[in-house]
Amino acid sequence: MKPIPATAAALLVGLSLPALARSWPPPPPPPAPPVQGSELAQASEDPRRRPAQAPAPRPAAQDRVEPVTDPNAVPPPAPVLPREFLPIPDRWRLLDTLLGPEKLYDPYNTNTIKGDKPVFGEDWFVSLTAISDTIFEPRRVPIPVGNQGTATPGANNTFGRYTQTVFSQSVIASVALIKGNTAFKPPDFEIRLTPVVNYNRVKAEEVGALFADPGRGTQRTDGFTGLQEAFVDYHLRNVSDRYDFDSLRVGIQPFSTDFRGFLFQDNQLGVRLFGNRYNNRFQYNAAYFRRIEKETNSGLNDISAPLRNDDIAILNLYGQDLPVLGHTSQITYVLNRNNEGDTQHYDQNGFLVRPATIGDQRGRDYIVNYFGFNGDGHFGRINLTSSIYYALGRDERNQFAGNNKPQDIRAYFGAAEASMDFDWLRVRLSGLHASGDRNPRDRVATGFDAIFENPVFAGADTSYWIRQAMPLIGGGGVTLSPRNGLLPALRSSKDEGQSNFVNPGLNLLGVGTDMDLLPELRLSTNLNRLSFVDTSSLEYLRNQGKIDTAIGWEVSAALIYRPYFTQNVVARLSGAILVPGKGLEALYDTSGNGTQSDGKLLYSVLGNLVLTF
Repeated sequence: MKPIPATAAALLVGLSLPALARSWPPPPPPPAPPVQGSELAQASEDPRRRPAQAPAPRPAAQDRVEPVTDPNAVPPPAPVLPREFLPIPDRWRLLDTLLGPEKLYDPYNTNTIKGDKPVFGEDWFVSLTAISDTIFEPRRVPIPVGNQGTATPGANNTFGRYTQTVFSQSVIASVALIKGNTAFKPPDFEIRLTPVVNYNRVKAEEVGALFADPGRGTQRTDGFTGLQEAFVDYHLRNVSDRYDFDSLRVGIQPFSTDFRGFLFQDNQLGVRLFGNRYNNRFQYNAAYFRRIEKETNSGLNDISAPLRNDDIAILNLYGQDLPVLGHTSQITYVLNRNNEGDTQHYDQNGFLVRPATIGDQRGRDYIVNYFGFNGDGHFGRINLTSSIYYALGRDERNQFAGNNKPQDIRAYFGAAEASMDFDWLRVRLSGLHASGDRNPRDRVATGFDAIFENPVFAGADTSYWIRQAMPLIGGGGVTLSPRNGLLPALRSSKDEGQSNFVNPGLNLLGVGTDMDLLPELRLSTNLNRLSFVDTSSLEYLRNQGKIDTAIGWEVSAALIYRPYFTQNVVARLSGAILVPGKGLEALYDTSGNGTQSDGKLLYSVLGNLVLTF
C-alpha cells in the first residue's frame, strides 16, 4: 500500500475536523448489563494478569479444589454486602486484652471491686472503698475545776491545768452493690453499707475534764463501731431522654442542707425523694429524718440506742446558672421538731446532756422553722459562696426565766465567702453574723442556733475556734461553742444536746489564702476576728457584770501534701493560735494559772493522715 501524499492527508484532516467537532462529545457507551452474583464471585476469584495477555483458562467446577478453612474463624466480608458487626463475649473485659490482667490491689487501673466490671450478670457492680483516718492533736483548752476537787493538791483556782493530747484512729469501710450502667445515667438500684471502727485516747491534766466522776482520772481510752451509712437507693423513673430522673433513698444516709454545712450536715436515718429536671439544671430534695443517738467519744451513730424524739423535715430546690452562668442558687425549708422535754439523757462519761445543766435545768420541747437561701459559684473571676437563714418557731419553756412561759424564736444568720484566683494563689474574704439574744428572760429568743453544724468556712477545722470545744464555767457541762462548730450556742453537746436560741451570737471577719507551692503541696492560711453580738446571756449565767464582746484574734495555717496528686494519700499538718480578747479574758481569767495572766495563749496542733483505697 502506497503512502498518502502530504497534500491529500492535509485535505482529509481539514475535511474531518468540522465533522469531528459536530459529533463531540461522543455519545456515552450503553450501560453494562448487571453483574450476576456468580459472575461477581468468578471475577473476584480470577487471578491478576498482565495487559495484552489472555487470562488463564479456569478449571471446570468439578476440578476445582476448595481451600481448607477453620470452621470457627470469622469469614471475610463479601463485597457489595452489608457490613457485619463482630460480637465480643464480654465488652467489660476488653481492656484485659490490651492492658493485661487486673490487680485487685491497684485502684488506679481497671478493677472489678472498684465498680469497673460487673461481678455478675451484665450490669451488677460492686464498689469497695477503705479509708484510714489518723489524728494526733495536742491542744490547750481552758478546763474548769470541778466542784469535787482538783488534780493539783493545794490549788484553789477556778481553772486547772489545761493541756490535752488526743489520738484518734478511724477505719472506714464502704461497700456498695449497684445495678445499672451508670456512666451516663443514675443507677437503677443501689445498696450501701459503711461501718466505721474508731479508737481514741485522750489525756488531760485536770480531773472532771473527761469524766463526771473525778475518781476516774485524767486519761480515757475508748473504742466504738458505728454505722454511718446503710441505705437502699431505688431509681423510680426517667422523665426525659437526657436521664432526668426521680429516685428514692431509704436508710442511714448523708445529707447537707447547704453548700458549707451551716445548718444540718450529718448521716441520719431517713427517707429522701430526690431528682432533677430540664437537663439537670434543677435538682430537688424532699427528705425526712429521725435522729440516731451518737456515741459520746467517737461521735459515731449508736444504732443500739433508742432513736431520739427529734425529727427533721427538709425541702429544697437547686437552680444552676442562676442568676448568672456558673452560679447555683438554692432555696430551702427545714423543720426541726424536738419533743425530748420529759426525758433525761446522760452521756457515756456521766455528764447530763438533756436537759442541759443551764438555767432551771428542766426539760424543754421546741419546734423551729428555718427558711434559707444559699448560693455557690462565680460571678466572672470572683468565686462566691453565700448562706442566709431565718429561724421562726416556739420554745415551750424558757430555762433562763425560771417559769413555764414559752418563748417565740426569732433569729437569723448570714455568711459569705468571696475569693479570687491569681495563678497559683487564691485569696479569700469571709464574713459571718449570727444573731444574739439581748434579754434572756423575756418572751422572745433571738439567738441563732443550728441543728447539727459541720461548717467548712473560715479555715474549718484548722481554726481553733471551730475545732475546739470551749467549756463554760458556771454552766456545768455546757460549752461556750461546740467542737467542730461555729456558733456560741451554750449547748451541752452538739452531738447529744438540744438547740438553744438564747445565746450571745457571733460576728466573724476573716481573710485567708490558698497557695499551691507545688502541684502536690498546698499552704492555707487564715486570720479571723471574732466577737459576740450581745453578752447578756453570758452575764446572766455567770452572774457577772459587763462582759466585753471581743472574743479575740486567731491565726491558723495548714500544709496539705498529696504525693500522688490524688486523694488516695493526704497528709496534713496544721496549727492555730487564739489570742483572747477582753470578752474571753473576762470568762476565762484564772488568776495566775490560766490563759492570760501567765502569758499563755490558746493553741492547737493537728496532724492528720488519710489513706484511701
